[in-house]
Amino acid sequence: MIVIFDLDGTLLYTIEDLAFCGNHILHAHGYPEHPTEAYNYFVGDGIRKLVERMLPENARTNAIITPLFEEYLQFYAIHKMDTTRPYDGIVELLESLQEQGIKTAVASNKAHEAMDDLMKHYFPTIRFAAAIGNKKGARPKPAPDVVFDILQIAGETPENAFYVGDTATDMLTARNAGIDQSIGVLWGFRDEAELVRGGAKFIVREPSELLTLIVG
Repeated sequence: MIVIFDLDGTLLYTIEDLAFCGNHILHAHGYPEHPTEAYNYFVGDGIRKLVERMLPENARTNAIITPLFEEYLQFYAIHKMDTTRPYDGIVELLESLQEQGIKTAVASNKAHEAMDDLMKHYFPTIRFAAAIGNKKGARPKPAPDVVFDILQIAGETPENAFYVGDTATDMLTARNAGIDQSIGVLWGFRDEAELVRGGAKFIVREPSELLTLIVG
């Protein structure tokens, strides 16, 4: 058995750092800034898509997005741990799964290099079977590629996997990868209605509920 987790909004509370970096870029280039909660709906599909969404509609061209995307990555690399932290109960959940011999992995649309730093910093005691972010040229979720890579590395099948996330993108990723056991979490960036629309088989409100659902 393997449990594949999304990262932002599922394992880590990252929204304040993501919003701070976004508003810094916007301010530097003379664009309107946004309240932090607006970024809940900008994130989820990778940093490039975040940059596109935070810009005014008339500025959403490749000529503008591409350099701001690179600028965002550089600034976020410096500020990605300013306020980021694991959600309450997440470390204990991961340790409990590990103690029971259940494999865990992470599939994220965050840039792989940034994700790798965060994983090592916040989860030093967890032996993940795989942790893969978005790499240059790779298709982001909801394309199932990253999940297929994880399953291959871990020696598991979709039938023996759970997929846990906080957005409809995550639920669609699970479906596209042939994982029936999709679990939507309500402590992240989106609401229950979106998770249901995305096809979540289960909805949980606390990490302890997730442990019960997986382990029984």
